[in-house]
Amino acid sequence: IAMAGILIIAHAPLASALLSCAYHVYGGELERIRAVDIAPNVDPNEMVEKIDVLFRASIKQNSGIILTDLCGATPANIALKLAKKNDFPLLSGANLSMVLRTIAYRSRPLEVLVQAALAGGSQGVMRIA
Repeated sequence: IAMAGILIIAHAPLASALLSCAYHVYGGELERIRAVDIAPNVDPNEMVEKIDVLFRASIKQNSGIILTDLCGATPANIALKLAKKNDFPLLSGANLSMVLRTIAYRSRPLEVLVQAALAGGSQGVMRIA
């Protein structure tokens, strides 16, 4: 079964920090997962082209999913252009729970993966004390 590629696009340094945490939890590097930190004052159109090349070269096969941090912000706008260009689902509100759930379910059908990722993200937010 092919695993969906995962692309995390977020404000610097959040994307790479989330990926580093996933490596920690899963015990090393993971295939077909990339993180792109978006620095302030970047040209969004230029970033879309750069990320699309990276995405195609490293993780894009049959299916993929894009995670971003904050809906409406520059990273999300870049991610939206990529999602539309590649016909991949885009989820906002990325947190560690969402990333870990996405990794755990990425060999499932894409719609199952999307629902699991959304559930993981929202279920990871709770009052614990």
